[in-house]
Amino acid sequence: MEETLAVRKLDRLGVVLVVAGIAATGLLPFIYVKANRIAAGKPMLLMQLLNQPSAVILTLLLVLTACAVLFLPNATVRLVISTLCLAALMAAIGLVATAFTPEGSTVARMTPGGGFWVLLAVVALVASDALVKIRLTPWMRIGALVVYGCLFGIVLRSGLLDSLSIMREFANRGDQFWAEALTHVQLAFGSLAISVVIGLPLGILCFWVPKLRAALLQGLSLIQTIPSLALFGLLMLPLGYLATHVPLAAALGISGIGAAPALIALVLYSLLPIVANTVVGLEGVDPAVRDAAAGMGLTRRQILTGIDLPLALPVILTGIRIVLVQAIGLVTVAALIGGGGFGVFIFQGLGQTAMDLVLLGAVPTVIFAFSSAVILDAVADSLRGPAA
Repeated sequence: MEETLAVRKLDRLGVVLVVAGIAATGLLPFIYVKANRIAAGKPMLLMQLLNQPSAVILTLLLVLTACAVLFLPNATVRLVISTLCLAALMAAIGLVATAFTPEGSTVARMTPGGGFWVLLAVVALVASDALVKIRLTPWMRIGALVVYGCLFGIVLRSGLLDSLSIMREFANRGDQFWAEALTHVQLAFGSLAISVVIGLPLGILCFWVPKLRAALLQGLSLIQTIPSLALFGLLMLPLGYLATHVPLAAALGISGIGAAPALIALVLYSLLPIVANTVVGLEGVDPAVRDAAAGMGLTRRQILTGIDLPLALPVILTGIRIVLVQAIGLVTVAALIGGGGFGVFIFQGLGQTAMDLVLLGAVPTVIFAFSSAVILDAVADSLRGPAA
């Protein structure tokens, strides 16, 4: 009976994470040692690296993290141990890469293997779960994101990871990386801003005119069913025709390829979440509050700006979060039509069979999307108040 109760007390998520970590450690390579950027490389399991002090320390911390997840209910202790494990994981991959890189070699590449990425995800989920259980306030969550971001920045600046292949690719393309990063940010936030300017009034109109709501939302839902690459392709022909026959359009930079079709497609994809969440947010406002405001002599516009929109703002921000994360991902696909962004490295790497170059585009995209989601979630939760 006691053994049954002990099993029931085990954290189910923790059990899944521990099993995934064990499988990654035993079955997936921790690092690939490659002679050059396109070679297949020699896979090395973490267990094969125990002659390296950093790998030994990492293994001990992984075991300690697993024990904490399974048997320690204290979320703060879990957070401390998992954070130390994250630091050890980053240090181990950097030190192992340095140890296996031939001295003076500029062509050898040390690529993190599937085991490293799974362990990174598992330990990060343990830390995230601990942060959730600690019940941080919204602004404390942003503070935690900033702290982890600063720690990661310190590791990058220290040179500890310089022997990794992704850092070698960054060193060779530093100027291009920052230019594409700026393009990625401009497309994501530019499409978001345009979507809010268009989608918010449409959402208000749908709330005021219920007969319009069904038709408009169905039309926007239909756009969502079109694959992103197909939509980019559909926009190329009319925009190319417009650029050829309307000098002003060409002067404004509109063309069949590049940023113009990418921006329009991103806006079209972004309208549904904003319009739908605006309608849901406005419908969630207590009608008695509107009646009281109308009884005080407030006009429809004053009720909208002074009562409806402020109360519906947390729900609207949830739609904006969905749109921004979606846009950050879709911008990578826009690189196929000359839109730029981190997708340039992803598709170049796929074309050259250089996974390190793919990672140079994929990793910052994931970090950008995750950070944006955490920040907007925290802002929305802070507006909902303690009762949320």
